[in-house]
Amino acid sequence: MAMKEPMKGNGGFWDVLKGGGLSPRIASMLGAPSAQQIAFVRSLTKGQRRPETLHIPLSQLRTAVFDLETTGFHYHYGDEILSFGAVKVDGEQSTGEYYYSLCKPACNVPQRIVELTGITPEMVQDAPPLLQALREFMAFVDDRVLIAHGSAHDKAFLDVALWKTTKAHLGHRVLDTMMIAQKLEPGRKVSSLDEWLQAYDIPVTQRHHALEDAKMTAGLWKAMIGRLKDRNVITLGDLYGFLSKT
Repeated sequence: MAMKEPMKGNGGFWDVLKGGGLSPRIASMLGAPSAQQIAFVRSLTKGQRRPETLHIPLSQLRTAVFDLETTGFHYHYGDEILSFGAVKVDGEQSTGEYYYSLCKPACNVPQRIVELTGITPEMVQDAPPLLQALREFMAFVDDRVLIAHGSAHDKAFLDVALWKTTKAHLGHRVLDTMMIAQKLEPGRKVSSLDEWLQAYDIPVTQRHHALEDAKMTAGLWKAMIGRLKDRNVITLGDLYGFLSKT
């Protein structure tokens, strides 16, 4: 079963959805054949790398911190997304808006993944198909800068899912808290989310759960903004420059 908490209190897409006030165009799109659903998702992948975003201070940057649970690490060999989790952060403040959904994979859920994530084949049996969960996730993150820990894995699976369902590629900027943390403290030879959470004194709630991992990664990101400011890294453009230095 899918469990999700859409956007709250900002008059956005999900508020309209919850209030039953969808326009006929959007209402027909959500119940339409897959061609229209595909067009909707594709529209959400475009134009997300606007140059002006580089001048926004990190303390004001609108981000969506996300995490995926997958059936394995090898999308080339058929591994797929099992769940989506995301939280919205405005600057250094969480908005209280989050999204979570299981996703029904076409492949089997290996026992080792069941043990790691707690997601069983029975739990995803009636979960939304990939296109539906992906559509909801992309609508939730909107045009925000995406953030993940060890983002290569999540970004690759998200991009593959987009291509598989809509023949579109992810157009969002994606920041990696692991890369930023390592750049801030090159002498600290750690990489896992657990290790960095401990280093930043962020309580560990539930690991290998997409939403909980996203919430903890959001805490890590918010804690790093102040440390970046101390390094005179003020804007998103400054951060890219900071990360590119050898």
